[in-house]
Amino acid sequence: MSRLNKSFAVTRVQLGEDGNITQRDTRADFVAAEEPLELRVDGQVVTTTMRTPGHDIEWAHGFLHSEGHIRDAEDVHTARYCAGATGPDGANTYNVLDVELTRRNSIQLKDLRLTAGTSACGVCGTSSIEELFAKTHFPISPRTLAPNVIARAPELLREHQRQFKKTGGIHAAGAFTLDGEPVVVREDVGRHNAADKVIGHLLMEGLLPASELMLVMSSRASFELVQKAAMAGFPALLAVSAASSLAVETARETGMFLAGFIRGDRFNVYSGELNT
Repeated sequence: MSRLNKSFAVTRVQLGEDGNITQRDTRADFVAAEEPLELRVDGQVVTTTMRTPGHDIEWAHGFLHSEGHIRDAEDVHTARYCAGATGPDGANTYNVLDVELTRRNSIQLKDLRLTAGTSACGVCGTSSIEELFAKTHFPISPRTLAPNVIARAPELLREHQRQFKKTGGIHAAGAFTLDGEPVVVREDVGRHNAADKVIGHLLMEGLLPASELMLVMSSRASFELVQKAAMAGFPALLAVSAASSLAVETARETGMFLAGFIRGDRFNVYSGELNT
């Protein structure tokens, strides 16, 4: 069975106009997989996140980069699953990832924005705009975006959402050129995990800073996502849903283009200018 999704017997119910059941049937249906992943760095447990299995090493690179603990792929000496993490049947669960950094860089939990991860959003600690500016390595050069590229962004992303087509319950993040050409797309039950997987892929491929790319999200735009995009040098973040107040403030402070509520031929521009 795929670790990306699981099949369950699900009862589908349809109601009529009077509120009574008009149709009910039970059939197998796919749901997005969600499993814990514990990240250890130099032997220290740093965080546990609920994620969709797959591209875990990319996620670890992206997470550590977003937190300001690594700058490039050479900062990671090894990344491998813990051989001792086994399930009831004695098989490796692949749910504990050990990362050894090239340089000893003791990570203190108080220094992490995400000291505990969930499939929704992390626990924000020292997440201020000022601290973001202190940690980022890639100042953002403002870019203007074409309206038609923004309007097509959700469709461009959806074309690569294979697990969403199966389950309908998984987020996606994608790095695209400013003209809308796909570079990499990743899916996960957690929107922040999907973003980290994309950023980790770019980091491992030597494609950071992402100064000529835009980050497209199937979710709302939170401060956390703007922070991750800023740390990776993305000049633009496009979200299918709304933006939070701190996300807007951070985008404006960093010079990032931020758009949301992209619905067909309509969208909101929270920060930046259109290329008209």
